[in-house]
Amino acid sequence: MEKERIIFADYLRVVACFLVMLVHASENFYAADSSGLAGNVSMLANEANRFWVAFYDGFCARSCVPLFIILSSFLLVPMKSGTTMTGFYRRRFMRILPPVLIFMLLYTFLPLAWGAMTPEQSLHDLKMIPWNFPSMAGHLWFIYPLISLYLIIPVVSPWLERASAKEERVFLGIFLVSTFIPFIHRFITPELWGECFWNGFSALWYCSGYLGYLVLAHYLRVHLEWSDRKRMSVGIVSFLLGAAFTGWSFWLKGVPGQMIETPMLEWAWEFCTPNVVLATFGAFLMFSCIKRKKAPAIVTTLSKLSFGMYLMHLFFLAPIARLVIGGSVAQPLIPVWAAIPLIAVSTFVCCAVTSKLVSLIPGSKWIIGA
Repeated sequence: MEKERIIFADYLRVVACFLVMLVHASENFYAADSSGLAGNVSMLANEANRFWVAFYDGFCARSCVPLFIILSSFLLVPMKSGTTMTGFYRRRFMRILPPVLIFMLLYTFLPLAWGAMTPEQSLHDLKMIPWNFPSMAGHLWFIYPLISLYLIIPVVSPWLERASAKEERVFLGIFLVSTFIPFIHRFITPELWGECFWNGFSALWYCSGYLGYLVLAHYLRVHLEWSDRKRMSVGIVSFLLGAAFTGWSFWLKGVPGQMIETPMLEWAWEFCTPNVVLATFGAFLMFSCIKRKKAPAIVTTLSKLSFGMYLMHLFFLAPIARLVIGGSVAQPLIPVWAAIPLIAVSTFVCCAVTSKLVSLIPGSKWIIGA
């Protein structure tokens, strides 16, 4: 018997999955090389690209990763009564690690088959699999913070079970202070609150990062007793403020025709910055107002397939982007305002169909987690 589903979580998972693809579709229009993904250096071809990347990637989609983090935490924290640490680890890691390993191998060898990678690079990527993601699977960086959260959940769950709302707000206040650290690093000092070449752990290290989203998810689930009307109102305002700053920050630094270091162009796009946290908080509040008794079958299906869709999407996105762009990001075959969502939607549909077909294979959970 299938466990009861949290309906708004299915909607949120599907939307967040699409937003990931929207982010990577946008990267084609400021990447400085032919890979289609932003590397260490970026360049915007013109003002249209500057505006629409800022809008789609910064304003609309930059909350995609934190939404996955906060949703996973919302569903998993605190652990169910009687669940042991080893039992939790076994269940979570057996769900994600086999598919991730399979796709790491696919991203290591398939590009070699169609000439997008040299044998030397493929061999190097294979050797690096125990240590990091393959060179053509940059999106798999997300798996590592997710693993970190899974590792810490059994540790923090006992505290969250007995913590009061006030105690959690104290922690969240410290976390919010830590979200300014990326700005301080970039504009004031690269070494902050004890950081130096022999110590990379600052005073707020253990109260920063994605752990803050985990505690925020628990607070929203257990302690926030707002009406749907208030959730929606606060959610809309929070999202608009956070997302507007995020989009504006990219537009501010992006000067068409000039090479710029990507971290400087994306100076306010890190996922643990105050603006992204605010936008994520707002988006989650809005989705939590969905109170339908049952989601449409397509939403539930896509929600179940979303992990596999995330894993495979770069295989589809790159060739689709080349077709839509037609060789010039300055003058794509269709205007950039339409090109970016077209690439994302086409990729989403291809991934959904492929994941559904794979799900019909016996043992598909080891391939796509569904």
